[in-house]
Amino acid sequence: MEELAAVLGSVGPRLRALRGEHGVTLSELSTTTGISLSTLSRLESGQRKPTLELLLPLAQAYRVPLDELAGAPETGDPRIHLRPFNRYGRTFVPLTRQMGGGLQAYRMIILREEDMSEQPAHEGYEWLYVLAGRVRLPLQ
Repeated sequence: MEELAAVLGSVGPRLRALRGEHGVTLSELSTTTGISLSTLSRLESGQRKPTLELLLPLAQAYRVPLDELAGAPETGDPRIHLRPFNRYGRTFVPLTRQMGGGLQAYRMIILREEDMSEQPAHEGYEWLYVLAGRVRLPLQ
């Protein structure tokens, strides 16, 4: 129960920080989400408990997963917490936990050829399986 209280208590400051990062006012966020200005203010100050009905539109507005918005603790299941990241003009979705070396699997999303300007190089092996479209792979 204490863990739940800690998670709920951290939502307000997280919401305020996200709003600051996105450079939006409470009024603009209210218009975007349909949540009243007073409710948003009370959520950020911790005077109102966050509900799923309130957090879903906020997660969409900030474009973050609901777990990140709520600060939910890790479950330990890698299938649930796959956090995509962007690098070299591509989106990488980890499919395995990173255990400091060894084999790691990613789903790589390449949108168009222009995104391929930066070509990383490293010693080791790469394995590639194209699910859709075509890819040209220059080797060094």
